[in-house]
This record gives sequence, C-alpha cells and structure tokens, in this order.
Amino acid sequence: MNPVNHIAIIMDGNGRWGIKKKKSRNFGHRVGLKVVEKIISLSIKKKIPILTLFTFSSENWKRPQYEINFLFNLLGEYFVKNLKKVIDNGIKIKIIGNKSKLPRKIKNIINDTELKTKNNKKILVQLALNYGSRYEIINAFKKILKKNTNLTMRNFEKNLYTSTQPNPDILIRTGGQKRLSNFLLWQLSYTEMFFLDKLWPDFKEKDFNKILKDFIKIKRNFGKI
Repeated sequence: MNPVNHIAIIMDGNGRWGIKKKKSRNFGHRVGLKVVEKIISLSIKKKIPILTLFTFSSENWKRPQYEINFLFNLLGEYFVKNLKKVIDNGIKIKIIGNKSKLPRKIKNIINDTELKTKNNKKILVQLALNYGSRYEIINAFKKILKKNTNLTMRNFEKNLYTSTQPNPDILIRTGGQKRLSNFLLWQLSYTEMFFLDKLWPDFKEKDFNKILKDFIKIKRNFGKI
C-alpha cells in the first residue's frame, strides 16, 4: 500500500466555471476557495501531512488587472477573517514562490499568517503564490554559486522552496488540461498524476477519495522492476 505524504494540486477552471454559470470569473474564484477549504479538511481527516496548492503562477500576471486584484484581495480577506480558525484547526501555512512582486498589503498578511501558524502540526498547506518552477530552479543554482558549494543533487534540492519536504506522491489537475504549467517541475519527477476534465469548483470529496483509492493500487517502481 502506497503511503500519501504529499499531494500537489493545480486548481484549474475557476474562471471558466464562473462564466459557465453565467456569472463572473471572480465568482468562480470565490466558489473555488470553498472547495479548497473542503479539501484541506478532508486531508486533515485522512492524515495527509502536506498539501501544495498552485494559487497564483508567475504567468498569471498576464491576466486582467481587475482579476489579479480580486484574487489577492480574496486571499488576504480570507486570512484576516479566518486566521483563528486556521490556527485552531492545526493548519500550518507556508508560501512558496517569489514574494518580492506581491502587493505590500498581501505580503504583510501572509507573513503574519506564516508566523502565527508556524508551530501547527496537523497539516502543512503550501500556497504556491507568484510561483514558477523555472524561476525556482534558476534561483537554486544562483544560491549554490553564491555559496560556492559543490553542485550536487542534494545541494540543489536544499535550495528549492520545498527543501524540507518529501516530493509529492500525487499531482491532481482539474480543468481538462494535461500539462504541468511550470509547477514543481523538479519535484514531480516520480509523482503519480491524475488529470480531471471537471473544473475545480466541481471537484468533490468523492473525486478526491477515488484518486486516493486508485493511487494505493499503483505499483511504484522508481526505476526498479
């Protein structure tokens, strides 16, 4: 039986779902956040230690400014209103990605959230925010060069955002696309991938459970026979 220590999710389809419902893309993002809450709660029940969520990519800056503003305001609003609940539920929040370009208000909120949840133990929820895997890889090389240390696989992995965690066992992508979109390119080398046609707001507990059930049956060789 395969243990599940780390699940990564590309939560694709919020905007399309909102339009499909004859409302706005931003309406879809708000509903998608409720699904995130459900999946975090379910992961806690199933004692999954790490959940990494692709929240805002380094390419998402190409979207309309009103949508970008809404996404950051939605995130900030959530943590301001729900920080006590996050702490009480034992959720540790960590941001991975390049924080330098984020709005100051959001940086302050997420820094406060990371600080106040750092000792929580039930689950680590990593939000990939202004995240791009190519940048992460180049940045890791730069750190090694700056430290003037040997370029080894271990030294390289020590300089990734995920240096202290196991690589994902499972990747889930909703929305019908079968690509990684510059997400955890190094870390997903041996990850089992599940691509779903349904949009993220339609992702249900039964879908999550089915993926876990299917994962358990997979023979993971990691290059062996």
